[in-house]
Amino acid sequence: MATRIDRRFAELKTAGRAALVTFLTAGDPDPETSLALVRALPAAGADVIELGMPFTDPMADGPAIQMSSQRALKAGQTLKKTLELVRAFRITDDGTPLVLMGYYNPIYVYGVDRFLRDATSAGVDGLIIVDLPPEEDEELCLPALKAGLNFIRLATPTTDDKRLPAVLANTSGFVYYVSITGITGAATPDPGKVAAAVARIKATEKTVSGVVNLVAELARGVRGASADKSTQSAQA
Repeated sequence: MATRIDRRFAELKTAGRAALVTFLTAGDPDPETSLALVRALPAAGADVIELGMPFTDPMADGPAIQMSSQRALKAGQTLKKTLELVRAFRITDDGTPLVLMGYYNPIYVYGVDRFLRDATSAGVDGLIIVDLPPEEDEELCLPALKAGLNFIRLATPTTDDKRLPAVLANTSGFVYYVSITGITGAATPDPGKVAAAVARIKATEKTVSGVVNLVAELARGVRGASADKSTQSAQA
């Protein structure tokens, strides 16, 4: 069965345009403001919303996202409250795909079965869990797919042709391409190298919709370089 993410990328392909995927940390700067910001994103042009799950040790993130997690946690944000935020968002928006992004520890503490049950009930569409490699798919990825959620994998500049099939094996929805090596915001991506990497990912046997972590100017360059290679999102 097609998910909101699958349907949104199919619509974008028909329209011939790239997706605008936005990110906010849940509960930053406080729960009420955070909900208002998330609710405002679709009208501002967001095609997909990534909602960060605050965590005390965001090892892959740069200072800006680290501080957003700290503010949210200081304001009392928890994983349960993040799911409540999603549920409140769904009261007024049943169409915009929403993906939870973060680290496995809070989900492990919450309990995987309980988390998947509550996430699907709240209206979550997919997960990006940055510290669970393909070797750990039985931990969360496979149960999430069985529950009807997209599991979105990260590919990076160091993901070579030998590693890529493992990364894509159980990926669904889209692939999140990390455009630099290092933490978020540590460097400026090279548009040519990113465009080549996106084209390489899209050329694999299992087709995916490449989503690149880029600033607007770079995204335009990458889209122009690979526009004729657009493919539909992978199915679970």
